[in-house]
Amino acid sequence: MRGRRVETALTGDHRSIFRGRGMEFDQVVRFEFGDDIRDVDWNVTARLGEVYRKVFIEDREASIAVIFADHPALQFGSGERTKRDTLLELAGLVMLLGVLNRERVMLIHDRPEGARTYPPARRRDRVMATAGALFASPPPDPLAARASASPFVRHDIPKGSIIVWIGEVPDAPPPPEWGGWTRRHPVIGVRAEDRWERDGPAAGALQAYDPVAGRVVRLRDDAETRERHAAWRAAREARWNSWWPNPADRLTIGPHEDALAALTHFLRARDAWTAR
Repeated sequence: MRGRRVETALTGDHRSIFRGRGMEFDQVVRFEFGDDIRDVDWNVTARLGEVYRKVFIEDREASIAVIFADHPALQFGSGERTKRDTLLELAGLVMLLGVLNRERVMLIHDRPEGARTYPPARRRDRVMATAGALFASPPPDPLAARASASPFVRHDIPKGSIIVWIGEVPDAPPPPEWGGWTRRHPVIGVRAEDRWERDGPAAGALQAYDPVAGRVVRLRDDAETRERHAAWRAAREARWNSWWPNPADRLTIGPHEDALAALTHFLRARDAWTAR
């Protein structure tokens, strides 16, 4: 039932949402039922008296590159699920969406000790095997941690791919080359935000495990701590938004949320934004 619910929610309206628009025109073909009305070539349609649509190179060789930037910070969670649990589920949903849309899907699992690349595949069994390998991987060792991975990846990614970067908020703002990179490869940023990261703990002073430091720390609940937390969160939001200024390109999900519902809502909002 879960698999059927996923397919029902992620097909139909979202069939072409990840695909590029107008990057490389190829030809026009007759419009068929199920084609995207945004691709209709109204000039050709008016001239020939039949509905024709534009075909782009991305329509024939569309690829989704999922980059899962693993980091010990994702092991944090104030509830039953960690941020890593949530993002792993969402990564699997994105990969399944690619399969349902008959797009090639590749995965780059970026860890502190190095990255592993799973080549693009269109077959469902291969993509699901790749997702299974991602789910089975252990979380990174906090002692081997480095700064949060940069979304400005330098891996070999097929031309025209849509990149879905999933990870922790970067520690630094984007480099000058980022703008040129996103013009070549549209990049969607996905992160998880725990309630404590957003609001801080509401239970007063307590102890919690810091997955980055690898030790138990004592949390205080006083005016100074609240002020520092607000400043930290404001700076964090500013960094995140500097990487993805367009709200249609970024998604924040909480471990307490339903990942499928959050992804479906994001895709509908993104579809409405790009249709403007």
